[in-house]
Amino acid sequence: MIKILLIEDDLEISDLLTQYLSRYQMEVISYAHPKSALASLGIESYDLVLLDLTLPEMDGLEVCKALRERSDIPIIISSARSDLGDKVIALELGADDYLPKPYEPRELVARIQSLLRRINGKTIQASSDMFRVDENGIYKDGELLPLTRAEFELLSLLIKHRRQIISRDFIANNVESIGWESSERSIDVLISRIRQKVEANPKHPTLIRSIRGMGYQFTL
Repeated sequence: MIKILLIEDDLEISDLLTQYLSRYQMEVISYAHPKSALASLGIESYDLVLLDLTLPEMDGLEVCKALRERSDIPIIISSARSDLGDKVIALELGADDYLPKPYEPRELVARIQSLLRRINGKTIQASSDMFRVDENGIYKDGELLPLTRAEFELLSLLIKHRRQIISRDFIANNVESIGWESSERSIDVLISRIRQKVEANPKHPTLIRSIRGMGYQFTL
């Protein structure tokens, strides 16, 4: 049974999702108030968070930031706010997916299953002198990096194609957590987040280089 933390203040949507997802062996624990939901993280164990953005007490982006500071749990944002800026900020804050409302509940099921399958399944094998990728994650100098799912997939791709210049289109087509429909800005945000975790000086990166007009290169 997959256990989902739903943070959604629309009780009708909450009830609908609780009933629908139960058909797919998913138990939903829902909260209308984000502070109560955040408090429950210290008590309950969840497999995934489904988060609305328009909430009482706290904006959903603030909740996303608070979730990511406490845990690497997968986060899917489900919101009627379709502004590209919200999607970019959500990625910056560590969300793994963004599903605009309205949507078909079956699409949500597919996204949940796909995200959890990638997390629980085998990963690609790749390595460099400094980095190692295996089924547990990515290690830098033997230390496991705290990566979100999208960060993990993108860094794995860079390592696999090290010393090659890879375009943003190639990244969008080969990183499932990003998807072909994502903007170049979304990819740049992920690169920036990864640099914060792997570069000695993220403002002057040496491991992940930007190649003007072409894309990115992992240099090791």
